[in-house]
Amino acid sequence: MCGRYASIKAPADLADEFRAVDATEGVEPDYNVAPTKNVVAVVQRHPRDAEGTPDPDTTERSLRVVRWGLVPSWSKDPKAGARMINARSESAAEKPSFRKALQARRCLLPADGWYEWQRGPEHKQPYYTHYADGSSLAMAGLWEFWKPKDDPGNLYPDGLVTACVLTTAAVGPLAQVHDRMPLVLPPSAWDRWLDPDAGSDSVTDLIVPPSAELVATMELRPVSALVNSVRNNGPELLDELAAEDVAEPLQLDLLAGPNPR
Repeated sequence: MCGRYASIKAPADLADEFRAVDATEGVEPDYNVAPTKNVVAVVQRHPRDAEGTPDPDTTERSLRVVRWGLVPSWSKDPKAGARMINARSESAAEKPSFRKALQARRCLLPADGWYEWQRGPEHKQPYYTHYADGSSLAMAGLWEFWKPKDDPGNLYPDGLVTACVLTTAAVGPLAQVHDRMPLVLPPSAWDRWLDPDAGSDSVTDLIVPPSAELVATMELRPVSALVNSVRNNGPELLDELAAEDVAEPLQLDLLAGPNPR
C-alpha cells in the first residue's frame, strides 16, 4: 500500500479544506489514480521574489500538480519514480532516496479514499477505505524536484516535481485487508507536517500509525474488480460489492465511533 486511490474533489474545494491557494490550473476527477499519474499535493513554501530569493518571514500553502512516484534529485533516470510511489515511514529517515525530502520537502496528498487488495488462496478482493463524513484523507507524502544534467531532447525544460506516499502498519480492521496503509494525518497535524522550517526530528511523533479512534471514523467496503484496470475510471468503481459476491467478508464492527478530528 498505497497503489491506487481516488481523487475526486475539485481543486477549489480542496483549497478550502486545506486552507491553501489553488495553483493547479485545474485537474479532472480521478477515480483510479495510478502510479506515474499527475496528482494534487499540498505544499507549504517560502514565496520567492522576481530574483528567486525566498522570503524567510512568510510561507504560503498551495495546491500543486506533481507526478506520483518520487524521483530523487540525484537520479539519472526519471523512470526510477515508478518504483518509488511509497516510502516506509519507519525507515524513510535513513534511506538516501527519501531522507532529504523528509527533512525539508514534506507534503500532503489529498484523497477521497484509497484501494487495497485482500489476497486469499483463490481470490484478490479490492476494498475502498474513506472517511465516513466525506472529508478528504490527508496522506503524508514527500516531494522532490528533479532536473537532468543533460537533456538534449529538451524533454524536461522545467524539470520534474514528483511525490510519494508514506506508509505505516495497518490499524484495526484495516489489517484484515493488508498489513500496510497510508500514513493518514489528522487536521491537527497538518501545520507541523507542512512547515518548511521544521526538520524531520520535529515530526517524529507524527510518523506513527494513526490512532484507533481516527480509523474508527473510516468506512471500508468491498468494490468491484473493475478497479484492477487503470482503463476503468468512473464513479462505479466506488460502488459496494454485493455481500454474496465477497469470498471472505471482513469483521467490520470495529469501524464505528465518534469523529476525534
